[in-house]
Amino acid sequence: MLAIHALALHSVAQVPPGPAVWQMNLSTLIMPCNNTGPTDPASTMGWGTLDFDWSNWKGTGSSEGWSKATPMDCEERLATQVAMTTAVSPSTKVWVYRNSILALPWYTSVREKLEDPAYSAWFMNFASPLPNITQQGNANTTCDNTFKPPKCSMLFHDSVQTPGFPHGDGDCAAPGCDVGKTLPIGAYLFNPSAANVSINGQTFTEWYIDDYLFGKNGGANPNISGFFFDDQFNPGGVTESKGTLSNLGLTKAEGQQYSEYYWAYMNMVYDELIKRGKFAWQLLWTGQKKCAYKHSYRCLGTTGTKILVDQATCAASVRSMCAAGSDAQTRAMFFPFQGKTTTDLPFFKQDLAAFLLTRGPHAFLGHAWKGCSMQYPFPDALNADYGVPIDGLCSETAVNSGIFVREWSKASVRLDCGTYEATITMKNAVE
Repeated sequence: MLAIHALALHSVAQVPPGPAVWQMNLSTLIMPCNNTGPTDPASTMGWGTLDFDWSNWKGTGSSEGWSKATPMDCEERLATQVAMTTAVSPSTKVWVYRNSILALPWYTSVREKLEDPAYSAWFMNFASPLPNITQQGNANTTCDNTFKPPKCSMLFHDSVQTPGFPHGDGDCAAPGCDVGKTLPIGAYLFNPSAANVSINGQTFTEWYIDDYLFGKNGGANPNISGFFFDDQFNPGGVTESKGTLSNLGLTKAEGQQYSEYYWAYMNMVYDELIKRGKFAWQLLWTGQKKCAYKHSYRCLGTTGTKILVDQATCAASVRSMCAAGSDAQTRAMFFPFQGKTTTDLPFFKQDLAAFLLTRGPHAFLGHAWKGCSMQYPFPDALNADYGVPIDGLCSETAVNSGIFVREWSKASVRLDCGTYEATITMKNAVE
């Protein structure tokens, strides 16, 4: 069982476990999603790491999916998706979605605790007396009136981005959205102040790590290599949950305190994750210049849509990223392609050259979240073998020339930021 200690003042390494990975096809990352069924493993062939969102296999319209299951089984279908994917492509690493603060009842491990009154301290309640609930979607989310009798709960639950009957973010089957015998549909909320509250011999943080993350449908599965952690409890409330503080009956000062409680257990989660040989999208360097989250002792990344190198910023960006000790060299970098879609890549060659110039021992080139039902063709150039860097970091041909070069064992890479022309010359033999 996990031993809970006071918040550490240091963090373990913020790179994926294992040795450096220079092989190009294994240095790629995408976030595929199909909300009308499972993602066809053939559609993601080639990509080194896949991160599956909770919306995958959700079931919209008349399509079959976890939102129509009785009860919902998103957690199990994510694990099934992983099995389908790795059976076809064993070398592919797969990450899966977990919300870090919203308790989603379409995850079985969460629903079991929500339905057991003994664990009520681990979740937050609506304010009492009940406030004028401010939510996106349903005007009042305490009851699900599609059932007779209605399913009602004073546990906080949000209607934002939740499946609905007959239509929602995922369409439930008649008679309504089944997330358990007693629970109305909604995104519930973990109680950060209960991190060390022990129930039946297990604290909330121990359950969160040992069961919610490392249960049989999570990290205990050797084919699940990491997670995407969505949302945070920030001083103003929970991200993507409108009016959190007023709905919970919290003051601004209490919101600040709950945010600190949240970051205390999440800091522990990130350390434990790496210690157990897994990784998370939020541990990537996605271009942030400073820590985005005040209470985290880690610099956490965003979803990763920030373009790291484009024509306007080319010279300054490459020069900075190629410096020894830069985040691009010491962190696990995520370098997104330029382009609005996954098939229209107007600067593919420049992106590939910039990636090969600036990358460190752990880095990913690919696509951040593009929504569901997007295709992810794998360009041939990502299958090429460029070898390993043999001349240290990339260098500028002259002071402020804006022309950058780097020698790899099987290729020479050059990017002229002035003309924005990229050249990747393959070598006939390893030097």
